[in-house]
Amino acid sequence: MSKFTETRFWKLLTTPAEIPSEGARLKTNLDTNLLKLIAIISMLIDHIGNVFFHEIPAFRWAGRLAFPIFAYCLTVGLLYTRSVKKYLIRLGIFALISQPLYIMAFHPYDWREEWMNMNIFFTLFVSLIAMVGVKERKWWLFIAAFLLMSFINFDYSANGIVLMLIFYICRNHPAIGALLYVLQYITALWNGQPDDPKSLFVGGLCIGWTIFALLAAPFIFLRTNSKIKVNKYFFYAFYPAHLLAIWIVRMILKV
Repeated sequence: MSKFTETRFWKLLTTPAEIPSEGARLKTNLDTNLLKLIAIISMLIDHIGNVFFHEIPAFRWAGRLAFPIFAYCLTVGLLYTRSVKKYLIRLGIFALISQPLYIMAFHPYDWREEWMNMNIFFTLFVSLIAMVGVKERKWWLFIAAFLLMSFINFDYSANGIVLMLIFYICRNHPAIGALLYVLQYITALWNGQPDDPKSLFVGGLCIGWTIFALLAAPFIFLRTNSKIKVNKYFFYAFYPAHLLAIWIVRMILKV
């Protein structure tokens, strides 16, 4: 990395991020209600496919849009929220509420072995803590959060931190952000597993199914203005509610 590029990257990383005013809005998409709706629909399709339709990979492919969009919306929330503390409390509460439902929805028959698999709210919670560390120059907090996610089985592991870091440092440089985002997933072009039914085969090339996360990029980096208004607690409540529904249906169908 050249000295100029290194200096520019460090400036992007260490420039304080103040709550944007109406006259200094972010250059990436702020239509977060629309984005969250897309994300929860994608997530629902993914989870239905994961539990009920293993043989149809398209369900899981469609689900790859959800997590990057959630991570992006969390980054926007970090920049706009009046109280990061309250934001963290909300995430923490719903992470705790969702955890038993998450385990029973996906591991109803081996929950004793799988109970330490952390749901996505925990992933977002720790990722937000990491980004508070970056924003406030508390690097020990960022490192601690990253290590925690590397050694405990969080849903999506430390990818939440990586994505939020990209969205944060490129908050006013969408072209750079889009490039880094593409680089994050482009390795899927050559790391597909032939024995994984979710892999995509194009000619003689086996492509990893995470490549479909690239479909989330236009929603994140291109501006939309849908004017959709949804109560914020709907998005929080939807996660444990849909897990409960999946668990109940599994028990009825004995899947």
